[in-house]
Amino acid sequence: MKILDAALIVAIAAIVLIFAFFMMNPAPKPTGDYTAFAKCLTENGAKMYGSELCTHCEDQKESFGDSWQYVTYVECHAPMGGQNQACIDAGITAYPTWEFKDKTRHVGFMEFQELSQASGCPLNATG
Repeated sequence: MKILDAALIVAIAAIVLIFAFFMMNPAPKPTGDYTAFAKCLTENGAKMYGSELCTHCEDQKESFGDSWQYVTYVECHAPMGGQNQACIDAGITAYPTWEFKDKTRHVGFMEFQELSQASGCPLNATG
């Protein structure tokens, strides 16, 4: 019985250490300037619906770095909870939801290459 208790303690300690390692070493921030790409997305009618409570939405925003300010973003989280009327009217049911000018939608985090293909914006990280 004592061997099982010791093994359990060691396993829990290992899990805690692994978790602490990843929390102390977050993913690197983007280093490119995606301003031209972000502006093109907006000019081409792309927009992202999201929620401040959505971790995938935050990941998507962070992927753009400082260039995120040029992306059309619709916050769906209502101040009193739930979803705001704009997102209800748009039929948004999950976050993030990207919508493109042809009214096609993609639910979930999108890599830049996917965004480029869906929007027609060239992927140019040099600004």
